[in-house]
Amino acid sequence: MTASLRPIRDIARDLGIHDDHLVPYGSDKAKVRLDALEASSRAPGKLILVTAVTPTDAGEGKTVTSIGLSQGLAKEGQRVCLALREPSLGPTFGMKGGATGGGLSTVEPKNDINLHFNGDFHAISTANNLLAAVLDNHLDQGNALGINPRRVLWKRVVDLNDRALRQIVSGLGGLRQGVPRETGFDITPASEIMAVLCLAQGEEDLRQRLGRIIVAQNHDKQPVTAADLKVVGALMVLLRDALMPNLVQTAEGVPAFIHGGPFANIAHGCNSVLATRMAMAHGDWTVTEAGFAADLGAEKFLDVKCQSAGLDPAAIVVVATVKALKRHGGMAQKDLDTPDLGALEAGLDNLRAHIENLKKFGRTPVVAINRFPSDSDAELELLRKACDEIGVRCALSEVFARGGDGGRELARAVLEQAEEATEPYTPLYDWNWPIEKKVEAVATRIYGADGVDWTGLAKFDLRKIKSLGYGELPICIAKTQKSISDDPKLINRPTGFTVTVRRVVLSAGAGFAVPILGDILRMPGLPKVPQAENVDLVNGEIVGVE
Repeated sequence: MTASLRPIRDIARDLGIHDDHLVPYGSDKAKVRLDALEASSRAPGKLILVTAVTPTDAGEGKTVTSIGLSQGLAKEGQRVCLALREPSLGPTFGMKGGATGGGLSTVEPKNDINLHFNGDFHAISTANNLLAAVLDNHLDQGNALGINPRRVLWKRVVDLNDRALRQIVSGLGGLRQGVPRETGFDITPASEIMAVLCLAQGEEDLRQRLGRIIVAQNHDKQPVTAADLKVVGALMVLLRDALMPNLVQTAEGVPAFIHGGPFANIAHGCNSVLATRMAMAHGDWTVTEAGFAADLGAEKFLDVKCQSAGLDPAAIVVVATVKALKRHGGMAQKDLDTPDLGALEAGLDNLRAHIENLKKFGRTPVVAINRFPSDSDAELELLRKACDEIGVRCALSEVFARGGDGGRELARAVLEQAEEATEPYTPLYDWNWPIEKKVEAVATRIYGADGVDWTGLAKFDLRKIKSLGYGELPICIAKTQKSISDDPKLINRPTGFTVTVRRVVLSAGAGFAVPILGDILRMPGLPKVPQAENVDLVNGEIVGVE
């Protein structure tokens, strides 16, 4: 354990979590039993959401800002907890590397968190693949449910970027090897079981959601569920420990609940409801984040997670960097360290779009200016002036270099903004609306699209979903994270475009429909030079994960 880290039992005791409710994983990590929620007599604390401008290759620092903000709040004398997603091994060994912050604002032990952590992703992958194995076995053992092998919907998953597994044929090799059929793999964060676990509000809710998962259709085109396959009990056993939130700490000892890890471009992009509730039950403030930019993670956080769990953020932070905004302003990646007020001015449209969108939910955000060493004083002043003109608070964040001390200005701005949130936030759409109307609302009001085009397959999917009685589910749109639109090439604030819904996937267990826009994939691939090439074990120490 890093010398500066406190024993995890001490962190838990400071929160009022009894030793009986703790399941330690060594001296620096633990799971927290769900009984700790009921045992807390405190009123739930207030929730702070951290989101960002549209991501670029320059990096925006949403996670480091979330961690640094929690440390800044602690420096301001606030009782605060952090609630974040778990990193996926796909990005860890792919393009992004780890997801535990950086500099003096990290969650610890960062290598453990970035890698296998407490086994949650493995449990989710195994549960997903057990369901797939039982389904294939059912086909091979007489198919009493009359499943149509050409209408099997359930895929296997692996928590790695592996494009070769996107489309495969399984069951080859003769009569003893199963029923041949086309299938494929998704990455574990895209598994419906990941979404189910992250939205479940307890053990019984998890059981009900698992049972509703639709894995196939029979020859009469009726749904076949996990409950029909009589495998829900086994899934519950595999997910028993994974359902419990994980407790760790930041580099400055702020308690951090890190649990669940759906991506925001292909899933709903938020940590588990149970971890959020656990943090709110034991702190006056909970800092959480939603993946990618406000058009993805924040929209889903507000329209799906908050609506489902009855949550209401008191404040929202939008992370922006001079570098990212210059990139949106058309500046080349290689030139971003060079001061350029013109490129910054042009790229401010992206920030304006996200601020305007969040105001549509009834929340005026605070802009966190994540400072980089190459930022000039003139550029920072231009960004501050733009925030003043838009009418939002902004604060310089230097949490990478200075830890909690570098987050105090941001913490004070957030506390001030939260005092003004006297009314509940307003969802963008009513769950009772038709799916088409909900997609149109998000596409036109959040993305800025002129309209929505539906492919023939998407229209077919929509008719099927409605015929099964699921037309009033919320939507979890899957699209590129690189643009507010569905075209990754359209940076900054695109105009004059329509979005295309290619397919609509029903996630009955999770409780939402997934319109798939553009060419987004649910199994990423590795870059030409993956981060895995930099990872090694040197004298017993892990290097290269960050």
